[in-house]
Amino acid sequence: MTASLPQLASHKGLRGKILLALKRAQPLTTSELGERLGVSPNAIRHHLKELETESLVAYGREQRGVGAPTFAYRLTTAGEALFPKRYEQTLVAVLEELVERQGRDAAVDLLDAQYGTLTRRLEAELVDAPPAERLAAVARALSEAGYMAEWNEVSGAFHLTEHNCAIRAVAERFPEVCAAEERFLNTVLGAAVERRAHIVSGCNACEYAVSFGAPATRPESE
Repeated sequence: MTASLPQLASHKGLRGKILLALKRAQPLTTSELGERLGVSPNAIRHHLKELETESLVAYGREQRGVGAPTFAYRLTTAGEALFPKRYEQTLVAVLEELVERQGRDAAVDLLDAQYGTLTRRLEAELVDAPPAERLAAVARALSEAGYMAEWNEVSGAFHLTEHNCAIRAVAERFPEVCAAEERFLNTVLGAAVERRAHIVSGCNACEYAVSFGAPATRPESE
């Protein structure tokens, strides 16, 4: 189930949908984009050409099974920059200053405190809530913070996905924030949460497997 996704102020209509589709599942071919968005490949090609001109997307060869390589599109660095980052460079600078003055533990404590505030709010809202309601509330809260989060259930297995890292520069400098996020999810969902994919490691999204009814774990700081 998808929480509300960010609107790209300067790219409405089909172009905005193309950018969102690539953010969620790049690389994609023109045919794959057409299938996802319900339009013809020719319409997709027209808009991709315009997005290329703006240096927001680029294509490359992809080898997919047997046969000749195909061309698929990805967001460029400029395209990625269209998505929320929560003033991450400023935040990194503030944290670096805090490390210099009070040590790394003080910076990590500050990052933990942010998740603590969100945990208390959601726990108050979700007392006795069923799993689907918990996941929907968490996905909505994360999307409001810029993470493009959604959840789904397949054959009784729950998954939570973040298609955007709103503080990627912070996570790269302070990986402890990723462990704090996992602890937050364990606590507020009341479930065992295991990260299966990680944007900072080069994946397209951060993906978590969520097991309700299993003992919740408390991941250590990374």
